[in-house]
Amino acid sequence: MHIERHRIHRISWLRAAVLGANDGIVSTASLILGVATAGAAQHSILIAGIAGLVAGAMSMAAGEYVSVSSQADSERADLDRERKELAADPEHEHAEMTAIYVERGLDHALAAQVATQLMQHDALGAHGRDELGITDTSAARPVLAAFSSAASFALGAGLPLLIVLLAPAPALLWSVPGGSLLFLAFLGALSARAGGASLLAATARVGFWGASAMALTAAVGALFGVAV
Repeated sequence: MHIERHRIHRISWLRAAVLGANDGIVSTASLILGVATAGAAQHSILIAGIAGLVAGAMSMAAGEYVSVSSQADSERADLDRERKELAADPEHEHAEMTAIYVERGLDHALAAQVATQLMQHDALGAHGRDELGITDTSAARPVLAAFSSAASFALGAGLPLLIVLLAPAPALLWSVPGGSLLFLAFLGALSARAGGASLLAATARVGFWGASAMALTAAVGALFGVAV
């Protein structure tokens, strides 16, 4: 038996995890550089980075939960409406399904037969999938999205913080951006492999935007900072 392995089922959690880890690395490394170029002591830089980790992880979790919950609410509302329409006018709903399958390439007789069999098996599931585009793969999962984003943000943010702990203070201005870009390149490669995308494109994408964010934040710290 041939079993095909596709990557589309990973898309929801992969998007949240990659976004969280990328934001964790970029925002925390940028914050550290901004504070460092302002002349702060190493312990102050570490405190700022830890505060950024906690705030960022909670912000990511809350943002993902609210956003995906709104999607889930919309999906439930659409399914409730479809359930009522199926109960009130099943013939019209059958005609809708038939038209969908005709548009996809079946002749009318076969499309009507397919619609009949699918609706007999699971009418709401068939309409949700083929009319509304709601599937098990794409269905909104707010808690999973929130947890994935928060955990991945914290993991990403912990990497530049680890550099602050291990590197001497004078080396932070090059070790933090250098190490963070390496982490971002690894993250880009990992996400590309998991999603089956171009390795070079994914790595270049995260590297470019990460370097831009760190450079701009460091410039702000150097421009407006006062030594402490």
